[in-house]
Amino acid sequence: MSSWITNRKSRNLIVLNIFHFSGQPFDPSLPFVKSVANVICTLSFGHQFALEDKNLQKLVQNINNIEKVAGGVFHMLFEMAPWLMKQLPGPHQKALDSAEFILSFGRQEIERHKQYQSLHEPQDFIDFYLLQIEKNRNDPNSVYNEENLACCLAELFVAGTDTTFSTLMWAVLLLANHPDIQEKVHKEIEEIFGASGSISYQDRHKLPYTNAVIHETQQAKYITLIVIPRESIRDVNMAGFHIPKGTVILSDLHSVLLDPELF
Repeated sequence: MSSWITNRKSRNLIVLNIFHFSGQPFDPSLPFVKSVANVICTLSFGHQFALEDKNLQKLVQNINNIEKVAGGVFHMLFEMAPWLMKQLPGPHQKALDSAEFILSFGRQEIERHKQYQSLHEPQDFIDFYLLQIEKNRNDPNSVYNEENLACCLAELFVAGTDTTFSTLMWAVLLLANHPDIQEKVHKEIEEIFGASGSISYQDRHKLPYTNAVIHETQQAKYITLIVIPRESIRDVNMAGFHIPKGTVILSDLHSVLLDPELF
């Protein structure tokens, strides 16, 4: 595998150099998941943590505790009867403690931002959200408040870390098994940006081959079968079926991503 695997803010670059492992197998999962969490920290808090930072390590561990329970039997029981499951023992109790840790982690950052915020020059998600709280302070129907902000931060970490991490791990596995494709991706990035260039989301149009590889990875190795439930806000007729208002809808990604008429 190539020795460049990146996670950037601006021109910052994290490099996993395979030569450090003397040709021996290694597990990139831990630095990957920390790097992904750090990207969310940058978006949310406006700063990153060192990969060995104890706060980042605790954050990643608590996210992992929740992911171990998510989608399992105890999670489903909790969704059906949360008032009861909060009183009963089980692995979900550790997940609940982890959820509270992540909420507290976000609340601490919110307090820090309130002390040093600049409403006229918001820099990150917390700044922009606090600005909306200030703008809607006199609106009795406003949904902007600090507790909602803490919940949004927790959802960004829990929903964003594992999904992105799993996608990256699939990408690394596929590229390791297809070195010719890996080389083309590497060459395209090098030709457009050079070894030390800064890449942003807007630059994807300059990298058609790399962009295609990313999308093909997500299409072929999707990490969940069913997306988050949605609710129909009005009566809908679709493909000959009547969907009444208030119907809970579960979308089957498999039916779309593996449809030969679409891909």
